[in-house]
Amino acid sequence: MTTVWASDELAQAASNFLREQLEDARRACVTSSFQAEDVVVLHMVLQLKPRIPVLFLETGYHFPETLEYRDRIAAEWDLNLVNVEPEITVAEQESKFGILNQTAPDRCCGLRKVEPLFRALGGYTTWVTGLRREQSKTRANLQMREFFTLPTGHILAKLSPLAEWTTRDVWRYAEQNEIPLLPLYERGYTSIGCAPCTSLPFDPSDPRSGRWSGQKLECGIHLQAK
Repeated sequence: MTTVWASDELAQAASNFLREQLEDARRACVTSSFQAEDVVVLHMVLQLKPRIPVLFLETGYHFPETLEYRDRIAAEWDLNLVNVEPEITVAEQESKFGILNQTAPDRCCGLRKVEPLFRALGGYTTWVTGLRREQSKTRANLQMREFFTLPTGHILAKLSPLAEWTTRDVWRYAEQNEIPLLPLYERGYTSIGCAPCTSLPFDPSDPRSGRWSGQKLECGIHLQAK
């Protein structure tokens, strides 16, 4: 993997932040949906911790293009990829509960994303994400470093080094570092999750308006336990 650092101040600040935060991190991981910002932050993290576990939520509902892209990046970057899976298969869930992504999307996300990820995160003390404030109004107050409490009471340091970045910043970094991006962007998608709950954005000013048919903005993995 070739290291080519972006010269702009924003990228340097993000990489410096990661260096400081990860230097003494005992058990760190990075989550990745393999969207643009996740791949950019992953590129930065790998310069510091090449074998860091990369957690991918294998929900069973992803676009084929997402899985193909995940496998391509995993091979080319020699990722320590960890596919985090739900306790039940898609077939078992649909047989037992019906098509939850249509009837109860919150419950579907809970079974296939939230519960599996929170279980996996229990083994780490530091969690790196590609979250950005610009992505959604629910992320407007995002900080670069926060503490995140799991339902078990386990507390992690949650790092979002791209918090201040715009979409333009993300794409510029990818271009400067010759990082190929998920091909679904070329088809007009701006926020990409599970295929049944992802459509082209209906609001040009809201990149996440194509998620869950506008019924909600978050799957739940970034919401604190209550």
